[in-house]
Amino acid sequence: MQQIPPKKKKVKVPRVVNGIETMVEIEVDDVGGPSWGPNDKHTLLNHHLTRVDGPLKVSGVAEYTYDKRLSGMLHGRVLRSPHAHARVIKIDSSAAERMPGVKAVISITDKRDQSAPAETGGTKPAEPKDTIVHFAGEPVAAVAADTPEIAGDAIRTIKVEYEVLPHVVRAEDALKETAPKVFPEGNLEKRDTQGDATKVSEAWEKCDVVFEGEYRTPIIHHSSLETHGHVVDFRGGNTATVYASTQGTFTIPGDAARELGLKESDVTAIVEHMGGGFGSKFGIGIEGSLACRLARQAKAPVKLMLTRQDEFLLAGNRSGSWQKFKAGATKDGTLVALHATQYQLGGLGDGSQAGQPYIYKAANFYRERFAIHTNEDASRAMRAPGHPQASYAMECLMEDLAAKLGMDPIEFRKKNLIDRVYHRQLDRAAREIGWDRRKNPGESAGPLKRGIGCGIGTWGGGGNNQCKVDVTISRDGSVVVAVGTQDLGTGTRTFTRAIVAEELGLQVNDIAEKIGNSTLGGANASGGSTTSASLSPSVKNGAYKARIAMAEKIAPLLGGGKPEEITFAGGKVSGGGKSLAWKQACAALPSAGVSARGEWQAELQASGVHGVCFAEVEVDVETGRVRPIKMVQVQDIGLPLNRLAVESQINGGMIQSIGMVLWEERVMDANLGIQLNPGFGDYKLPGCAEMPELVALIDDEDKREAVIGVGEAGIIPSVGALANAVFNAIGVRVHDLPVTPDKILMALTNRRTNA
Repeated sequence: MQQIPPKKKKVKVPRVVNGIETMVEIEVDDVGGPSWGPNDKHTLLNHHLTRVDGPLKVSGVAEYTYDKRLSGMLHGRVLRSPHAHARVIKIDSSAAERMPGVKAVISITDKRDQSAPAETGGTKPAEPKDTIVHFAGEPVAAVAADTPEIAGDAIRTIKVEYEVLPHVVRAEDALKETAPKVFPEGNLEKRDTQGDATKVSEAWEKCDVVFEGEYRTPIIHHSSLETHGHVVDFRGGNTATVYASTQGTFTIPGDAARELGLKESDVTAIVEHMGGGFGSKFGIGIEGSLACRLARQAKAPVKLMLTRQDEFLLAGNRSGSWQKFKAGATKDGTLVALHATQYQLGGLGDGSQAGQPYIYKAANFYRERFAIHTNEDASRAMRAPGHPQASYAMECLMEDLAAKLGMDPIEFRKKNLIDRVYHRQLDRAAREIGWDRRKNPGESAGPLKRGIGCGIGTWGGGGNNQCKVDVTISRDGSVVVAVGTQDLGTGTRTFTRAIVAEELGLQVNDIAEKIGNSTLGGANASGGSTTSASLSPSVKNGAYKARIAMAEKIAPLLGGGKPEEITFAGGKVSGGGKSLAWKQACAALPSAGVSARGEWQAELQASGVHGVCFAEVEVDVETGRVRPIKMVQVQDIGLPLNRLAVESQINGGMIQSIGMVLWEERVMDANLGIQLNPGFGDYKLPGCAEMPELVALIDDEDKREAVIGVGEAGIIPSVGALANAVFNAIGVRVHDLPVTPDKILMALTNRRTNA
């Protein structure tokens, strides 16, 4: 009998490249399959589940790339350029090559033959005309040696002769006509325009209030606890294994194969555990490229993990922003006109920034976005690329307009928000924070002034069809779910087990997972909050298929019946009035057990989330010190796979926003073109003493029976909420982050002077 192929349908899904999300149209099968069912009817999902890898991590048993120690392994170190822009005239590595214990030395002036492994060590003749470094920190050489100490000593013996060239590291300077050109085309690159500038110009006369303001965010760092790095196990043969600290298991083999002169299929990537990425770890990167080249030269495994200073100087960052607004509204709070000029400050990269007016409706708007290029390391994706910057600026603008109108900021926002999901979230968070206690900006009495502010954010979080999941049920009752995906510490291992366990009527600890290996089923990289929405439908589909396959095998023992009518619950398999314990049922399976491959189901995921955050702070106007008191965030997510993990993501976003608003910034010396604070001693992150009360609220009024990613969304609305809380406390706006004591005191002084 001829099988009828399944019908096809087209859907739009996110594809993430280097952490940046773009929407593409794909074709998928239009077939029926499992559904999640009502969000409040699950036995495991949508409950508080303890992470299965928690004990491994707190006990130190979990093995990260940084922990890898292989026999014969060498250690790599990187030599960085001290100049923001320079021509490399000559590199003399002869002293390093002669050092005992040094096994490989490479430099950016090497001639590289990718068709075959290098036969000898050492360096090759320099090509001075073509060798330019474009930022301070750019790698110029690398060494592999028997110990990290020897490698570090060897790096310091390498002599590099530079011709220093003009540089620019500040956005304002880069816009000057006399500024050195970062790229031949210039330093200002137009990204896009939207709206009608003429209509905006004509609308100003319809406004009762017009406000102009600028808002800036600095370049900040990912600050992953595990630095970028790889262990490349290549010994001169035809295969290699790369242990990677990466957000994408399957982004590694192709990149590494090109550097090692191998076929992609001969390179295996392994990601057992990894210590944070936040968008900065896709592909092997420059550090992985250097590790592969060193391993290829030495014909030995090489471990190259960046030092903390390396991490700050050459591993990317979150792009800064500079946004200029002119906005007008009527007395009833209607946003009539908005003109926005947006600058993305991504160094050598493009940077990222969501377009204005972000989530709000303006009757007339015009925006133009530009990238300003400087001699700084290129920005990379960082948790919700471009959204915290855009939300922060727009939320500050809305707060400033509300103050000028003398209108309640919540009511002003509602007036200009079409999506009423935000209305209910604003009301809920306002009740939780105690909005009725809020005073007008600057009215709080005494030197310790309290302020409350709010902010709003949005994100996509949908999935795509890249995950292939295998679920195997064995005769001894064991169940394994296998897929090559990585777990960044966000709980992938736990929800993968939980989905299979719930489908089979078991508990989380009854399931074993195999992940983080490129020899397993394919998976997407963890970027754009697409992992949950890509992986969980495939896991659900695989678990469903495995359940049906098992039901078909044991149906005769239960008196027959359709496989779909056999129930799996409470550790038992039941049907036809009979019941078998789980292990009894499994014992009746064939010797190979049963297995099924799960494919992505578009109906099991969705896209588009809403989030609202409120923050309360205390500001000492005599010292300028800001103390966060309480933060409340309401976030929808469709079906929460693990409430504990979702709440943790929201809390983590609020904590990261505290750093972004109050402390974090990369400090550059404009004359030298170097970063002045490339280490945790000078780059301030929030610690335990700075933590406020954190209240993470999952919006269960979102009834979508579909999985949506939430990792990115957690940080977006809280940046504006904190900045607006400071404004409400002191009654004067600090326009550029971070809001440090000196800026607060200066703003207060200027207000008194201009009063």
